[in-house]
Amino acid sequence: MGNINTLIVEHSQMEGERILLRPVSFDDAEDMFEYTSDEETTRFLYAEHKDLNQTKNFIANYFIKEPIGKYAIVIKESSKMIGAIEFRVHEHNHSGELGYTVNRHYWGNGYATEAGELVLDLAFNILGLERVFAAYEVKNVASGRVLERLGMKCEGILRKSEMIKGVLVDSAYHSILKEEYILSRKKED
Repeated sequence: MGNINTLIVEHSQMEGERILLRPVSFDDAEDMFEYTSDEETTRFLYAEHKDLNQTKNFIANYFIKEPIGKYAIVIKESSKMIGAIEFRVHEHNHSGELGYTVNRHYWGNGYATEAGELVLDLAFNILGLERVFAAYEVKNVASGRVLERLGMKCEGILRKSEMIKGVLVDSAYHSILKEEYILSRKKED
């Protein structure tokens, strides 16, 4: 594997049919606050943001401080930032970890799946990874459906493995291997 970070930075913008993935910036603060302050959107992730300043601090200290592999999900037609997708590479075992959040007003439109497809293409076709995995709180069934649409299979459940809003919750782990990804994409062609 070449220099992973260099490759990810070279692909810090990726374009899908309807969406663009690009680095998060301060210009996204209001769009991000729209969903980070929404209890329904953040229910399985973190406590909702109370004010715009909290979201700006989140952008500065999380997305801008360490931007590699973190993308804003933007609808091309309107330039609206509707969520974020993150991809962390674990070089020691040639794998990557996927995570995402989408503003609930845009759920059910396939945006998370489209963003995930762009990241899987990056992971397997550009970075040459062997496995991509994701975890979600088991009660978040919509997140599980996105992963299934991406061709990921459930590997198992880790009980009380994540602390979310002060409560230990069970996490479902899904993954897709490079050979499964290649095979599933050949069937689509």
